[in-house]
Amino acid sequence: MRGLYSNKTAIRHMVFTEVARFAYEGGSKEEFDQLPYQMLPSEHNKFRSNIFLERAVLGERLRTAMGLPYRPASQGGPLSAGLEEAATGERYYTPPLINVIKFACNACPEKRVMVTNGCQGCLEHPCMEVCPKNAISMVNGKSTIDESKCIKCGKCVAACPYSAIIKQERPCTRACGAGAIKNDELGRAEIDQNKCVSCGQCLVSCPFGAIVDKSQIYQCITSLKSDVPVYAAVAPAFVGQWGDACNEKVRAVFKRMGFEDAVEVSIGADLCTVAEARDFVEEVPSKLDFMATSCCPAWAALAKKNFPQMEKNISMALTPMVLTARLIKKEHPGCKVAFIGPCAAKKLEAMRRTIRSDVDYVLTFEEVAGMMEAKGVSFADIPQNEYLPFNEASGDGYGFAVSGGVAEAVKHVIAKTNPGMEVKIAKAEGLAECKKLLMMAKAGKYKGYLLEGMGCPGGCVGGAGTIVDPTKTTKLVQTTVKAKSAMTPFDSQYLAKLEDVEERAKIMSADFSDGAAWEKETFFK
Repeated sequence: MRGLYSNKTAIRHMVFTEVARFAYEGGSKEEFDQLPYQMLPSEHNKFRSNIFLERAVLGERLRTAMGLPYRPASQGGPLSAGLEEAATGERYYTPPLINVIKFACNACPEKRVMVTNGCQGCLEHPCMEVCPKNAISMVNGKSTIDESKCIKCGKCVAACPYSAIIKQERPCTRACGAGAIKNDELGRAEIDQNKCVSCGQCLVSCPFGAIVDKSQIYQCITSLKSDVPVYAAVAPAFVGQWGDACNEKVRAVFKRMGFEDAVEVSIGADLCTVAEARDFVEEVPSKLDFMATSCCPAWAALAKKNFPQMEKNISMALTPMVLTARLIKKEHPGCKVAFIGPCAAKKLEAMRRTIRSDVDYVLTFEEVAGMMEAKGVSFADIPQNEYLPFNEASGDGYGFAVSGGVAEAVKHVIAKTNPGMEVKIAKAEGLAECKKLLMMAKAGKYKGYLLEGMGCPGGCVGGAGTIVDPTKTTKLVQTTVKAKSAMTPFDSQYLAKLEDVEERAKIMSADFSDGAAWEKETFFK
């Protein structure tokens, strides 16, 4: 749960910090093998049934945080197996990105309806009356459910005046709007990779911390220690992630961590807005019934996996991450770019064959927090003379971080370029709602519309790699948007610098846009 510092949060932060420290200090394989014992030195268990299980789970967390494959309990070998291959700044993720540590999974019931101790055995017993399968009876004055008859419809849950009947569902399954969570032969969670879009919501929702994603912390720090300059491209959802006053200090903090500088991805969002507005004006409704935004990789992947016939309806505009990376590399040839944001699915997007040369690393805010601690960098330690505020992107560019922001930005641009043109908008947040939106579009309900889908509740601010409560981040982003002197991309200081129309067209050209080939590409080395 984002915004709640729990045992699970503490363990994740500890893992990211130790992997970052190991990378900064250049540890050996032998030292890596000893990390679980250093991190859990006691002989007494704290979180799981015994200390040996705790260390085994921690070991697999360390491996995935290094970008190494998860190993099942049946597979032996040292913790550091494969470390040599990972110990390079050129290492890409290997599939799958999201992993279930099976021996950490609680094998939660997938779905069940239960009568709790709150049952009062009332005279009316509406639970019995509404049950369509006669699965409820009164035993010793209390309602009892016959599991063999129950169809989990939930009518008894709604009918009970005492809220004494509950409907339980496995948290990861409930969180997965793509329907990618299933059971293995032992009742443990298993991810159907053909359906998974790597949004990471299952990871966030698992109370047992049994689901993890891979990281490039080690690989990024390896590059930071080299002679090649590495630039941080920071997503607009960063506002408030490391404290309410982090905005003016974020560039200085990244420099202290070893980055050459930090650039706001909102600049790329401004360019993306112009590109999507152009696409909409040119293609809807003359060529396409509707157009869907391209920014969220989880939303785009969901659409292409489940509604392949709508592939042509997704905007060909490059995402803000890719546009910003290309701008950075155009200005600083030979450098590397690390995207810093809230999104797990961006890790998958960056591994696409045609994007690899643009985005070298993808790190979440949560992973960067571990890097900060390992390096001994704190926002509180940044003196005022090191303040380097971001100030080039528009308010609309920052608005990409919240649900509805992308569509509104496109609408604002069209209002300037094509006054009087009506832009009808429909939006959804969370993959389950996104799927409903696409089903309605398939049925012809959104002709002439711009559809915006965000894979995470609340938009990017609700991504799996965020640190603070998405509700709080939403308010901070909205405040930032209102405070911007440049409200639309056409008012942006940076867009004004791109005076060469041919260069602007080249950066945003469809020649670079490979969205239509999403499912046809080789994603990984």
